[in-house]
Amino acid sequence: MPTNTHDAFLRNVVKPARYIGGEWNSMPKDWGDVRVHVALAFPDIYEVGMSNMAIPILYEILNNANGVLAERVYAPWPDMEEQLRLQGLPLYSLETRRPLQEFDIIGFSMGYELSCTTVLNMLDLAGLPVFSRDRSGRHPLIVAGGSCAMNPEPMSDFIDIFFIGEAEDAVLSLTDAYQTYGTDRDELLRRLAELPGVYVPRFYKTSYKVDGTISSLAPIHINAPPVIERSVARQLRPVSRPVVPFIEVIHDRGAVEIQRGCSRGCRFCQAGVLYRPVRELPENEILDAIECLAHNCGYNTFSLVSLSSGDYSNINHLVNSITHKYSGDGISLSLPSLRLDKSSIELIDSLPAGRKTTLTFAPEAGSDRLRKAINKWIPQESMMEAFASAFEKNWMNLKLYFMIGLPTETLDDIVAIADLVESVGKLGKGIRGRPPRVRISVSSFIPKPHTPCQWEAQESEDLLNKKHLILQARLRRSGVQLSWHDTRTSLLEATLSRGDSRLGAVIYTAWKKGCRLDTWSEFLDFDKWKQSFSECGIDPSFYAHRRRDSDEIMPWQHISSGVSTAFLKAEQHKISTGDLTSDCRYADCNLCGMQGKQPSCRARAQLLKS
Repeated sequence: MPTNTHDAFLRNVVKPARYIGGEWNSMPKDWGDVRVHVALAFPDIYEVGMSNMAIPILYEILNNANGVLAERVYAPWPDMEEQLRLQGLPLYSLETRRPLQEFDIIGFSMGYELSCTTVLNMLDLAGLPVFSRDRSGRHPLIVAGGSCAMNPEPMSDFIDIFFIGEAEDAVLSLTDAYQTYGTDRDELLRRLAELPGVYVPRFYKTSYKVDGTISSLAPIHINAPPVIERSVARQLRPVSRPVVPFIEVIHDRGAVEIQRGCSRGCRFCQAGVLYRPVRELPENEILDAIECLAHNCGYNTFSLVSLSSGDYSNINHLVNSITHKYSGDGISLSLPSLRLDKSSIELIDSLPAGRKTTLTFAPEAGSDRLRKAINKWIPQESMMEAFASAFEKNWMNLKLYFMIGLPTETLDDIVAIADLVESVGKLGKGIRGRPPRVRISVSSFIPKPHTPCQWEAQESEDLLNKKHLILQARLRRSGVQLSWHDTRTSLLEATLSRGDSRLGAVIYTAWKKGCRLDTWSEFLDFDKWKQSFSECGIDPSFYAHRRRDSDEIMPWQHISSGVSTAFLKAEQHKISTGDLTSDCRYADCNLCGMQGKQPSCRARAQLLKS
C-alpha cells in the first residue's frame, strides 16, 4: 500500500495510531526471505486485541522460527472501515501494510462468541470470500483458534481449519505442513487433518432428526479422526519482548502468566475445563520475565495473570521475592484473580503498589446453598472475615461479581445477594465509621460447552429481568451501584455458544444486515439479529432455553477437552444435590480424564493403579 495514500486517509479517522504499526518491539521481517507468511488476526479493535495474551505468544514463536513471519491485524473502527471501503483499499497488516489477501495463512483468535460477524467483516474487507467453500488454493488458509473453537460448528461455514486447544507446541507443525503442501489446498487439508488438535469442517457431516436435534456428526474423509483431542502445551512460555502499543490499551501493563489452568472446579466455568491441567511458571522464570518486560518495554506496573492467582504454589514467597528484588524501583503488582478469603486480603495488602484502589472479587452467588451447587464454596462466614480484614486495612472500594439464572436458583437466592451486600455495607460502617463504596456487576448464566452445565437451560428473559428488578429495588436503598448485562446479549451468547452448523446462515445474514463489532454495546443491534433468526427459520430458544437430555448428541461431540463426559455428568448431578468436589491439587484425584497430564494427578493415578 503506498505510504502517501495510507497517510492521507488516516487523517479522517480517530486514533490513527491503531493502524500505522511500527510500535516498539514489533518484528517486521523481509517478506522475500521467508516461505510462509502468517497474519495473526484479532476480531476486535486494537486496544482490545493488544491486551490479548495469545497473540504475543504466537507472534514471538512464529517470528523466531526460520522461514516464517507473523504480522498483526485488528478489526477497524467504523470510521476506518468507511475509509477503506471508500478508497477501495483492502484491510492490511500493521508491520508491513501488506493486504491480508497476500498472506498464506490468516489465523483468528476467537475468545468471545459475539466476535463472529467481525470475523466475516474482516474477511470481506480483505477482499476474500467469507465462505470457505468459495475459497481455493490461491486464497489464504483461514484458521481459527481460542475458546470458541471448542464448539466450532457455528463458524464452520467460514473457517478452513480450527485449531483445538493451545497452539504453542503445535503452531510450527501447521507452518511446516503449509511449506510442503501449500500449493495444493486439498492435499494440505488432508495432511492438516492428521495433525493433533486440527479440525477440518469440510471432512465432517452433521445429520438431524425430525425434532431438530443431531442424529449423527461424523467424519466423511479417511484422514479425519472421529474425535479431535485438545492440544495441551507442555509448559508456559513467557513473552520477553511484547509489542508496546502507541496508545493506551485495555490492559496497559506488563503481563506475566504465572499459572495456566484452575483445579477449583466451578461447575459453570468453561475456562476451568479448557485450560486443565494446572501448569505453573517457575518462580525464577517469573522474576526473569518481569526483568525482561521492564528492560524491553519500560513497564513498571505488572500483572501476575492466572485464573486463580492465589493458588500459585507459595504465592506469598513469589510476591516477597519480587518486592525484594525490585524494592526502590517503584514497581507495582496486581493479582487479577483472587479467591474471596482473608489470606487474599493479606496478600493484596503486601503488594508493592501506590494508593489503595478497588478490590474485585466474584462470590457469584448470594447463598451458601447455591455456592455449593456450583462448587464455588466460600462460606458466608469466611467472606465476612475477608471483608472485615479489607476494611481494617482501609480498602473501602469493592467491586463484586454475581451471576443470576444459575441452575437450581430460586428467588430466595436473589434476595440473598442483596442481604450479603447490605451486610458488607454495615460491616464497613461499623469498622471505619463510614460505609464502603460497593459496585455490583450482575451477569446472566450462560450454559457453556464442555462444562457440567452444558446440558442446562438458560433462563428466559422475563425471569432474568424479574430478578434484576428485585436487586434494583433492594440495592437502591443501600446506595450500591448496580450494573447488569443485557439479557438479549446473553441470549445471543448462549445461542452461539451451544449452536450447531445451521447457525452459519444466521451469522451470515446478520453480517449482511450490518452487524459487526457486536462485542460493543453501542454497535450490537439485537433487532437485526432477531430478523436474521426469523429469516433463516431458526428459533434461538432451541439452543439457549432448552435443557438437553443427557444422551443428546451435542454439536461439539467430536471435540474433546480431555475432561470425560462421565465426569461432567457426575458433576451435573451434584448441582442438584449440592455435593462438593474437592480441589485435586490439595485432595484426592477426581479422575476427570486429565490424570497423568499433571504432576499431582500423575502421582495419584499411579497410587490408584497400584
